[in-house]
Amino acid sequence: MFLLLVFSLFPSCSRRLGHGVLLWSAEDPPVPSGTVLPVYIRSNIDSVWVVGIPREFQTPGSRMNKFEIPLSKLELVGSRKRANERAENFAPYARMYAETLQDGLPIREFPDNSSRRVYRLRLGEIIKVLSSVEGIVAVGASGDPLPGEWYRVLTEDGIVGFCFSYRLKVFEHSEGSLASVVLEQLEPEDPVLERLLSRTWSPESYGIMLNRQRIDLDELSRQWHFDPGQDTGTARINVSDLDISFPYSRIRSTGTQSWRFEGTQLQMNLRSETSLAVQFTESSGILRTLLFVALPSQVDDIILQETVRRQEQFRTIYEHGSTYTSSNYGILTFMENERFTWSGNMLLVPQIIPASALGSGRINMRLFLAPALADRYDGAFTLDFDGVGSGSQANFLYSFDPQGLRIEHVPQTSMDGVTVVRRASSPLVIFFFRSERPDDRAGIGFYDPSPFFPEEDTDALYEIGD
Repeated sequence: MFLLLVFSLFPSCSRRLGHGVLLWSAEDPPVPSGTVLPVYIRSNIDSVWVVGIPREFQTPGSRMNKFEIPLSKLELVGSRKRANERAENFAPYARMYAETLQDGLPIREFPDNSSRRVYRLRLGEIIKVLSSVEGIVAVGASGDPLPGEWYRVLTEDGIVGFCFSYRLKVFEHSEGSLASVVLEQLEPEDPVLERLLSRTWSPESYGIMLNRQRIDLDELSRQWHFDPGQDTGTARINVSDLDISFPYSRIRSTGTQSWRFEGTQLQMNLRSETSLAVQFTESSGILRTLLFVALPSQVDDIILQETVRRQEQFRTIYEHGSTYTSSNYGILTFMENERFTWSGNMLLVPQIIPASALGSGRINMRLFLAPALADRYDGAFTLDFDGVGSGSQANFLYSFDPQGLRIEHVPQTSMDGVTVVRRASSPLVIFFFRSERPDDRAGIGFYDPSPFFPEEDTDALYEIGD
């Protein structure tokens, strides 16, 4: 207002900075957004422009022909011609505003739900739509693309960013009162909730795998998680035995580090900085609690690290020798692409090798050793045989020997997930000679298994080279 007083006292101070386009409609005087205005002063101290009032919007009898507008609500373009061109491009969005239907809906730095959040909308807050933009498709709780589009938007207090339209009510407004609206009393900002919503929450089993360094890629690759749904207004629990969604209107605090998803029976409680308990009532009436953790790394990064570890472990086998022979159990060959062939193994069918298995497949370094076995074996692997149907696989412990490779069958009863915890009660042990030397390829030689087995293992079945 002080700047307007200066104008009234010194009319000569009316040199223009240029012309601009009004992005957010003014109430007094009632000038609609999209209008081209002459711009006279920019005040960084007061954060306003002083602009001229077009004649058609001036109050009859009033001598006031200028007014102030916040810096964020007008775009200074330059010449009148350029301003008219900008107004023409802006015309499809000039009257377009939106009301948020979800408390906490984020405005992002870029049109991508994984992008940094620059603003958190409150339920019923009004924003100005500046344009529609191309962006990364937003995905709902079911994993399917959400209907809607990305908008570049402006908040009333000047924040510009991108918001997906799925949880917005878009409407047109030309002039008159358009204050920021709140449908009900707003809660103060909750920094703990802010941190919680910014994290990825994985099942507790993922944290246990990571702590024990026993990564099961089959489980990890499913990307099970709990999603609070701040972008969609729908929370989702997706774990091994459950995939359920909870549409809600807002997340309300119910106590210290506890929140309820209003409109649902879903609750969550932050037990520690990295541990979250999620509760809901099942259709049977039983209250169910699930635990989730915030991992120190993204799941994709953990998957990559484990994949590299497995590749390196296979490389140690391959470099020890690619082809191994046994007089009773055939020829086992490892290939550089982590595949294998095994011919002449009919004595192991179907007790060890499924009858549907073909003589080839992929070697999978997915297994780990319990501490009690780690000193006696170099590792364990799964042979995934090519063949009809699933389950065509067999697990083996292995140890290197200067003359070859010893493998020992691991029944499912000796497994705990992906960890071999014990040997079979009557283990089948097979020794393969390396086939790099002529006498080895012929299967000639003698192998003394005693260095590998103490006296208590005399019940084991041994395969000697010839």
